[in-house]
Amino acid sequence: MSSAAPTCDVLPMMVAELVLPEDHPQAGETFAIVAHVVTHRDGVLLFDTGVGEGNAEIEELFHPRRVTLEDALAAHGVSIADVTAVANCHLHFDHSGQNARFRGVPIFAQRVEHEMIHIRDYTIPEWVDFPGATYELLDGQGEIAPGVRLIPTPGHSPGHQSLVVDTGDEMVVVAGQAVLSKAEWEGATDPALSGAVGSWDEGAYAASVSRLRALEADRVHFAHDRS
Repeated sequence: MSSAAPTCDVLPMMVAELVLPEDHPQAGETFAIVAHVVTHRDGVLLFDTGVGEGNAEIEELFHPRRVTLEDALAAHGVSIADVTAVANCHLHFDHSGQNARFRGVPIFAQRVEHEMIHIRDYTIPEWVDFPGATYELLDGQGEIAPGVRLIPTPGHSPGHQSLVVDTGDEMVVVAGQAVLSKAEWEGATDPALSGAVGSWDEGAYAASVSRLRALEADRVHFAHDRS
């Protein structure tokens, strides 16, 4: 890595757990929701915002156990007011549910993903499309801060994106849900550990995993894995 690269840091934080519903192959097991804070020269990026509140169907199906964003951020010495930008790996309810906490703050998403908001059962529209929302829509890769770029990794969803960060010492990838788990990344083929089955497009999913592997990152984080 270049010694002139900007100094950044990537910090995972648990924001919720879901209990998988009865019709899921792993019914009753907990499902971690992990957001990431990226501190960089020009501010703080929050990658994913977790699960929102007030939707009866989500409460009944998933029984979410939340960590407030205030508490999750405070564990890293960051406040809500410090966040200068938000990005979502995709706009399903468990990744974008607290976007409305950031009215007027730029929120980066892929345009094709944003077009899915009002499709039935895709997400909770009011958690994503809210008064004061300021979406910055990308049509592919984009550098959104010094040393911080988003790359399209479709497969789990049409407009999924992952985060690539040059910290100055190493390359860090936040895969989001382009890869379900660390075990999958390390080669596990158990369907319970892989997000390929049931994804929007299994071929695109595999291609996106290959794209992430080709980056040869020093460190990789995932949206649904505590490790």
